[in-house]
Amino acid sequence: MNYITVRGACLHNLKNINIAIPRDRLVIITGVSGSGKSSLAFDTIYAEGQRRYVESLSTYARQFIGQMDKPDVESIEGLSPAIAIEQRSASHNPRSTVGTVTEIYDYLRLLFARVGVPHCHRCGREIKSQTVDAMIDQVTALPENTRIQILAPLAKGKKGEFQKEFARLRKEGYARVRVDEEMCDLSEEIVLDKNKRHDIEVVVDRLVVREGIGARLRDSLETGLALSEGVIKILVQGDNKGELFFSERYACDECGISVPHVEPRIFSFNNPYGACPECGGLGTKNFFDPELVIPDPDLSIREGAIAPWKNRRSIYFHRILEALSNHYGVDMDRPFRELPGSTKKILLYGSGDEAIEFYFDRRGRRYFYHRPFEGIIPSLERRYREAESGDVRADLSRYMNITDCPACGGARLRPESLSVLVQGMNIDQVSRLSIRRSAAFFRDLTLSEQQKTIAAPILKEIGERLRFLLDVGMDYLSLARSSQTLSGGEWQRIRLATQIGSGLVGVLYVLDEPTIGLHPRDNLRLTATLERLRDLGNTVLVVEHDATIINASDYI
Repeated sequence: MNYITVRGACLHNLKNINIAIPRDRLVIITGVSGSGKSSLAFDTIYAEGQRRYVESLSTYARQFIGQMDKPDVESIEGLSPAIAIEQRSASHNPRSTVGTVTEIYDYLRLLFARVGVPHCHRCGREIKSQTVDAMIDQVTALPENTRIQILAPLAKGKKGEFQKEFARLRKEGYARVRVDEEMCDLSEEIVLDKNKRHDIEVVVDRLVVREGIGARLRDSLETGLALSEGVIKILVQGDNKGELFFSERYACDECGISVPHVEPRIFSFNNPYGACPECGGLGTKNFFDPELVIPDPDLSIREGAIAPWKNRRSIYFHRILEALSNHYGVDMDRPFRELPGSTKKILLYGSGDEAIEFYFDRRGRRYFYHRPFEGIIPSLERRYREAESGDVRADLSRYMNITDCPACGGARLRPESLSVLVQGMNIDQVSRLSIRRSAAFFRDLTLSEQQKTIAAPILKEIGERLRFLLDVGMDYLSLARSSQTLSGGEWQRIRLATQIGSGLVGVLYVLDEPTIGLHPRDNLRLTATLERLRDLGNTVLVVEHDATIINASDYI
């Protein structure tokens, strides 16, 4: 059996320790507090393994990687590249989530890009992009002898007289147009009210569905698509009266909204193509909270109820309050809680367009001027926005709180991205499911045969990573959970599941008490996870006190 051999380890509480650790085994380091467990596992074995790996890189690469100091040890032999999975605080990146850390969200983006169905984010209608062949198949599937008209939409809800457009169509040989759902002959003068909105569609061709119309139908569809930039409407007459809408691009004929090409990047909140333009993909907005601006409403304004103005020595604030008192009859000695609601609103958010008489003194004279009152919160927002000093911003941030972005509701993505659905759910709704419910969602996903072929390798990767999270007891988390909110134990087990998903072999994994914060019933599942990591061909070195993990180990 191969061993990792440590000789003369003298770091911290280690006093010239010699030890041989078997490779490719699940090994436990245990002992009383202060006995040097972490010093041996992390500060000696892992530190030396990491240092040697970094030294194997080029000089250019090493300048970008923080190199660890050589531990106080005589020699270490049999080391593999080492990965430490420690008990530490999670990432401080506000964009980091459980989904991004485990890479499940990357596969989720790919799944929605390949089998997601776009919908209009205004009216909710399904939007499809179709080839000319698919359009022909749908038209020829209509009952034989059905009369149809092929229309090319030129304008949807636009104002104007459109005389230039009508003249161009006459010159190109078109005979009819449908204006606001009424057929008009282009040989006659068409007069439209330029101040009203109009829908204009060109009649490209009129056909009867029967065998042998394929070539003419294709020519007419291609002509209409070129005329209307990829959109066609089929007017069906007779018993099956109705309309068919086709589009080479993702667009809603009712709302006139074009959906961008569905690709993985539109589902990324770290990419400008997918991130909500209001919050930049953070999902939250900072705002000045009235409850922090007025922390103690039992105080009167004169007693300092307005926290940002409290203890202000400048006479400017006192003059503002005096002017407001004179104009609205505000009682400065009355508790803020007892002031009328309209008065509170004016104090916090301003007087709108209503001008108030203010004054200032200069050289013994008093000057009056009239302007609206800005309001306490708009004033704070302006000062925060214009502040160039970090100290000023830090001072003002005491009165700020965090709320979900009003535009995306915390989903972080553009409306167009959130309108792409898989089995009736968008990517944010799927991400907010618990890991257990998420696993069930993907297991029971109903797809067409073509979609199954496309999605099979993606679903395999998602399913395996979700299973790893279940195995380490993380079934209650969601993929949308911010990594900032995870405990040290949760973060460690998520990293453990991620490493299993990576499928690396020949690696030395060093873990620091992975059972911390885990319910005893989940210890067996964690043990199975560590054994799977070992069975892949890795050495697993665990600092641990839990009897379940110790008893399952190969070596103590």
